[in-house]
Amino acid sequence: MLEVDKNTFGPEVLEAPGKILVDFYGDGCVPCAALMPHIHAMEPKYPTIKFCAMNTTKARRLAISQKILGLPVIAIYENGVMIDSRVKEEATPEACEEMIKAHA
Repeated sequence: MLEVDKNTFGPEVLEAPGKILVDFYGDGCVPCAALMPHIHAMEPKYPTIKFCAMNTTKARRLAISQKILGLPVIAIYENGVMIDSRVKEEATPEACEEMIKAHA
């Protein structure tokens, strides 16, 4: 999974073609840490989607600009636009995989 930050988020997500999943997480976010291995495990199953992760603790302004106001957030972007997401309690491994399948 590609780790993006405030400097690489634009080129890797907003300016990149195709579908991109972004796992927004934060330092000390226990639900984020619990969800992350499940999301990482899905990456090989969906080769048509580029998987990225971003630590919002180090990029708060960018997170807010993407309307990331609670964690965890698993979002799918297409051609620079967020087209779907699962947030907080909705971000279960099962719900995230259903969303990924719908866009793969």
